[in-house]
Amino acid sequence: MRIDIISVVPELMTSPFDASIVKRAQEKKLVEIHFHNLRDYAKNKYNQIDDYQYGGGSGMVMMIEPISKCINKLKSEREYDEIIYMTPDGETLNQKMCNSLSLKGNIIILCGHYKGVDQRVRDLYITKEISIGDYVLSGGEIGAIVLVDAICRLIPSVLGDETSALTDSFQDDLLAPPVYTRPEEFEGKKVPEILLSGNLKKIDVWREEQALERTQKLRPDLLK
Repeated sequence: MRIDIISVVPELMTSPFDASIVKRAQEKKLVEIHFHNLRDYAKNKYNQIDDYQYGGGSGMVMMIEPISKCINKLKSEREYDEIIYMTPDGETLNQKMCNSLSLKGNIIILCGHYKGVDQRVRDLYITKEISIGDYVLSGGEIGAIVLVDAICRLIPSVLGDETSALTDSFQDDLLAPPVYTRPEEFEGKKVPEILLSGNLKKIDVWREEQALERTQKLRPDLLK
């Protein structure tokens, strides 16, 4: 998979992608992540990529021309399955969406900034708009980090145990059951006996029951 990220401040994302799972995914050459500074596509000497909005109002708007140049350059080099815009008013990111995106070959992620992008960018280029929650950040870079991490861990061979991602919360519309490790007892709290029994069938049943119980208690909306 190749992921191209267009941003006004790409330096915000270099550190998160240079550690842990995403770093291993790149080292294994399972994922390529490329950053593109939008200012490199500005048409004047001031590297201007934003301007005042028509009709008045507070806040600057990202101009269409630098974004168009960057996207068209990338599209001239390869085909893309999705061109994603990170925006608070997009579709809320969920596990099913991540599962679907992890199967793609090439994607572009455009990070919003300031008051947002000229609407014509969304009309002409964007194929999917994604939000990571009902709140506003300074830019789409943090959202892009979340999205890339969620996608990369689903790609086969990225995780040490490929079945691990399949048992995560939300994969089957349930929260994950509680998990335990050594010691067997800590400050009077013991590991459930069933997990020490070695009976894998009964353990699987217990985990399903716990997942359902936890979901009913914490996220009943998922069961609808």
